[in-house]
Amino acid sequence: MVSLRCKGQLLLIIVTAQAVVVTSRLTSSFYSKVGPGNAPLHTVGTAAVVVQVTGVGWPQPAFTLLVTGLCRFRLEKLVMEVPYLVGVVTQLDKLTVDDEDDENQELMGLIQSFRVEASKLVGMLDVSNATVVRLKRMLDTLPAHHLADLCASLVNASFIEKLQVLDAVDLSERLKRALPLLVRQIEGLEMLHKSPNSHTEKHYTIQPRNRVMVIRPQRGVLPRSGQALMPTDEEEEDELQELQNKLRAAKLPPHASKVAVKELQRLKKLAPMSPESGIIRAYVELLAELPWSKSSPETLDIKKARQDLDADHYAMDKLKRRVLEYLAVRQLKNSLRGPILCFVGPPGVGKTSVGRSIAQTLGREFHRISLGGTCNQSDIRGHRRTYIGAMPGRIIQGLKTVGVNNPVMLLDEIDKLGKGIHGDPAAALLEVLDPEQNCSFVDHYLNVPFDLSQVMFIATANTTKTIPPALLDRMELINVEGYTQEEKLHIASRHLLPKQLMEHGLTSHVMQLPPDSIKALISCYTREAGVRTLERKLGALCRAVAVRVAEMNVDNTVDVTGNNSGRNELPIFLDDAALEDILGPGVAVGLAWTTVGGELLLVEASKMEGDGELVLTGHLGDVMKESAKLALNWVRTSAGQYGLPIDGELLSHTDLHIHFPAGAVGKDGPSAGVTIAAALISLFSDRPIAADVAMTGEITLRGVVLPVGGIKDKVLAAHRAGLKRVILPKKNEKDLYEVPENVKKDLSFVLVSHIDEVLQAAFPGGLTTAASPQDVGSVMSKL
Repeated sequence: MVSLRCKGQLLLIIVTAQAVVVTSRLTSSFYSKVGPGNAPLHTVGTAAVVVQVTGVGWPQPAFTLLVTGLCRFRLEKLVMEVPYLVGVVTQLDKLTVDDEDDENQELMGLIQSFRVEASKLVGMLDVSNATVVRLKRMLDTLPAHHLADLCASLVNASFIEKLQVLDAVDLSERLKRALPLLVRQIEGLEMLHKSPNSHTEKHYTIQPRNRVMVIRPQRGVLPRSGQALMPTDEEEEDELQELQNKLRAAKLPPHASKVAVKELQRLKKLAPMSPESGIIRAYVELLAELPWSKSSPETLDIKKARQDLDADHYAMDKLKRRVLEYLAVRQLKNSLRGPILCFVGPPGVGKTSVGRSIAQTLGREFHRISLGGTCNQSDIRGHRRTYIGAMPGRIIQGLKTVGVNNPVMLLDEIDKLGKGIHGDPAAALLEVLDPEQNCSFVDHYLNVPFDLSQVMFIATANTTKTIPPALLDRMELINVEGYTQEEKLHIASRHLLPKQLMEHGLTSHVMQLPPDSIKALISCYTREAGVRTLERKLGALCRAVAVRVAEMNVDNTVDVTGNNSGRNELPIFLDDAALEDILGPGVAVGLAWTTVGGELLLVEASKMEGDGELVLTGHLGDVMKESAKLALNWVRTSAGQYGLPIDGELLSHTDLHIHFPAGAVGKDGPSAGVTIAAALISLFSDRPIAADVAMTGEITLRGVVLPVGGIKDKVLAAHRAGLKRVILPKKNEKDLYEVPENVKKDLSFVLVSHIDEVLQAAFPGGLTTAASPQDVGSVMSKL
């Protein structure tokens, strides 16, 4: 192996029979400097055998080679440059111990003088060092040419000076070049010994630095006026001074400044290659880079904020109103702490993009933290510095990234936090999201309180069921419901279609999508709460048009209507006529709320001869199973009122099967009682329920209809499906104000308080009862 020093970098050269294969262990940036088309390598190098390779990978990769020198060689020419350098070399010095010329008096005098100076230098070193003892023992027997090379590598000299010693093949010339360096080192150490500041330093140590043994005193002993002698690393001192200047510019609070000064003093006393030095340096740099007192100016213009929010997002009136309220209060009182908002809604409605728009409206920096799947509390609070590979938490890292202490920080998917063996990250967020506590948030790595009260935290979630109650209590919930068909039409026309045209290299002059086509795309292909699937469908149309334009090289406008797009795909969702074909005796249409918005919920009931068992299928939860049993018991007790031939003997020989289609999808919740009861009445009366009606609500054993949640999402689902009537509990009338007016115009709402009213509205022409209307009224009044 051959070891070359080129600008402080190491080259490994593998010697073969005819050539030398130069293998660079450098970075690509260094190879670009010495590689093809640049200045050639130094022609003289040292051949050596690699004895040992040691290194560490943390905090920074650092490797050390222990080599045994063999001889000098000259690089004659390069025969290959890519992928690595291959060159032809010639061995230069072939001296052995017996090759010294005793008749050359000048050479012998140089050798004697060099040995005297080398002994003087070694005598000034610390004898407790094993390397110094070994040098003293081998100094008298070491060959002259080896002694010159060894001392030249020990003294503190410049790169050019050491390169000149390497180039000196002749022993006499080598001694003449190395001796002044040796004398200069001795004089410098004597000056240091006589200086007033060195009364505590009697000996000097040999420390490894950049793979070369360099004599230096302990840090801070040498006066700054020394020019010929460099006992301290100027580059290291400059870095420490720069780090100290950064700490001053950061304007740390008193408690943080005290810690930073203490750690900086520790860093100055440590050796640069010490592992603890890298740990302390990274910690002090983090203290200097954190925005302790740096804030971004805010833009507090309510009118402009309203215009920006309306331009970026369509609908979302509740969310926009809450943001404008915050801006108004912020304008009146500058000391308002950042609120903890939580946007809860189905996927694809724009929760994350709204957070980015809020940051732009306020003029603040924006940083997003994805919490989905996080199951380690150290991701929030950081790791303690006692652990290898410790780093600050994602909150502190985000503040370091944005560079200000008042950003808008989005905690995305907060409902998908996990809990593992390394702690509960949801519990770690309690301090972060508490306005009374986050003014002194302590990260485990930082270990110094940091003020988070100026940060505006915005969390997003699809549901609140998986969020712990303590964490949920610290946030202000803002529900972001799904979009109506009209809202989707506006969003597609204003935002989605122009975006897809630009991404596919099309323009509005090449492709035009009429509003009727967009409506058909929404109703027949993308019945969802958000707009992600709609955007994908628009992208599919753009790709189909792009194929036609590329193949036919058309310049005229392509009007996408029906199958004119070139994509012959059948509608995914059924229309009203198809829904009528599905409905029949024993089938009812209910409404359910899910994390992706409202959905239609079909309930099918059938009877057969058996032993009187009730079979429930469809991947139901415990609440749904209880609702089915409750509805069946109500039907058994109220069968005589509607003239249905249901008695104990009939049910004892009849099995009932209640099925909820889409069995792979889990279903649970207290909102299917009226739907199951209506399906059972339809089954026993052999009358179908109207095809244009959907219902939701829970019942009691007496037939009272109880209120349920998710009214807006359920109504929007019925509107997307093209239904005309929705049966709702009367106590949910207050929730209809959230439903858009255009949806209310297309739907007819039937507010009920008893199951009898549900049946009268669900069956065409009503359902005949055995009791008189007066009797029914009296029963309702008692309830």
